[in-house]
Amino acid sequence: MTETSAEHRTYHLPAGTTAAGPFRTVVTPESAGWGYSGLKVLELPAGGSAELSTGEEEALVLPLAGACTVTCDGEKFEVDGRDDVFSRVTDFVYLPRDARATVSSRAGGRFALPSARCERRLAARYGPAEAVPVELRGAGQCSRQVNNFCTPQTFEADKLIACEVLTPGANWSSYPPHKHDEATETQCELEEIYYFEVADGPGGPGVAYQRVYGTPDRPIDVFAEVRSEDVVLIPHGWHGPSMAAPGYDLYYLNVMAGPGAERAWLICDDPAHTWIRRTWADQDIDPRLPLCSAAGKEGGAR
Repeated sequence: MTETSAEHRTYHLPAGTTAAGPFRTVVTPESAGWGYSGLKVLELPAGGSAELSTGEEEALVLPLAGACTVTCDGEKFEVDGRDDVFSRVTDFVYLPRDARATVSSRAGGRFALPSARCERRLAARYGPAEAVPVELRGAGQCSRQVNNFCTPQTFEADKLIACEVLTPGANWSSYPPHKHDEATETQCELEEIYYFEVADGPGGPGVAYQRVYGTPDRPIDVFAEVRSEDVVLIPHGWHGPSMAAPGYDLYYLNVMAGPGAERAWLICDDPAHTWIRRTWADQDIDPRLPLCSAAGKEGGAR
């Protein structure tokens, strides 16, 4: 096996390959070989429920498809959710470390549980969809939508940073390629998980592509064809672009955490490609965006 193929096995996790019990996806700090970031995707049948124990991690309950009820620390939260990741910006629930919680769903669904190993115990609480800032980033074929539901400026957590990115078909996101693997004035050290969903086309499931590459002193080389429910792990290195194939809108959930005392998202572009940002001033944002909002699909969405 070549070094590159070995890295693909380590860092590209195809759908179903980490499934365990009620979880379609399981990524822990131990399985990823790092210290902080994690993700599970819980699938519940109609009328189903699951008990969760957060241990030393804070976590979110983020609907990918479906609605749910979450109980934690004596409180009960009704989460409206959504039909799928392209249909609406969703509400969610924050679960503190050292907590026991129950997630139940009358009609069933899939629920992402992004997590981060942390020190402080905060209060369990509800995040309304209407309070999620929706950012349109880039321009032209670099246009994408970012739902900043759990970023440092929008929602309090101890270590966890999470957001959603929606990229219309034929566009590139996570571009220019960037990294955040050192503690410097321009970067903070963050492990990152990309969880993908790709819209179907008339002939069936869609496809997208993800690139990760390293520096001379910390090499990594991944070029992955990704489909719905695939995961790409990014322990270090430049990552991007995330490429939506023509005809197939792309969604990914980013989960980040790291050892820094400050919860911050600081990145550094690959110097070879940062010039791309200057070209955006003369281009319009893709008129298909936003694909959706808290109210549902927008006018430009297909």
